[in-house]
Amino acid sequence: PETYAFLAQVEAHYGTRIHVATPDQSALEALVQRDGINGFYTSVDARKACCDVRKVQRLTAILAGQDGWLTGQRRAQSVTRDRLEPMHWDTRFELWKFNPLVEWSRQDVWHYLTTHQIPTHPLHAQQMPSIGCAPCTRPITAGEDERAGRWWWEAPAHKECGLHR
Repeated sequence: PETYAFLAQVEAHYGTRIHVATPDQSALEALVQRDGINGFYTSVDARKACCDVRKVQRLTAILAGQDGWLTGQRRAQSVTRDRLEPMHWDTRFELWKFNPLVEWSRQDVWHYLTTHQIPTHPLHAQQMPSIGCAPCTRPITAGEDERAGRWWWEAPAHKECGLHR
């Protein structure tokens, strides 16, 4: 619910409608039939299959025919992103991928958001610096890396959904 409210807030703030992509219903139904409603908890492969249906397949369709895409990924976010480059050829989507915030710290991001009065997701105030699906996101504790709250039941080396590799 916080994400839906935030979406409306951002649309009102910028005076624009944001394209909302939803998973293919038949693919989602097949996934749930095969793995169960919470099957993503059973293995990394099952979780990645869920992410694939809910996110990767949709982004693949959206990026088809594009020359590049822009992300907010940063090296400091996690061990899976420590070698991230500012720009590289994305072999998954076969286009250029730009990461302009690659060298920014968490403090840099918050300074920019505050200085420019950019709306922020309300779950950030609840110690959720990395927000994904509700069952896959929890607050982090002091000293944990920013993405520790995502897929917390998995080892840090697996904490990507498949959009970025």
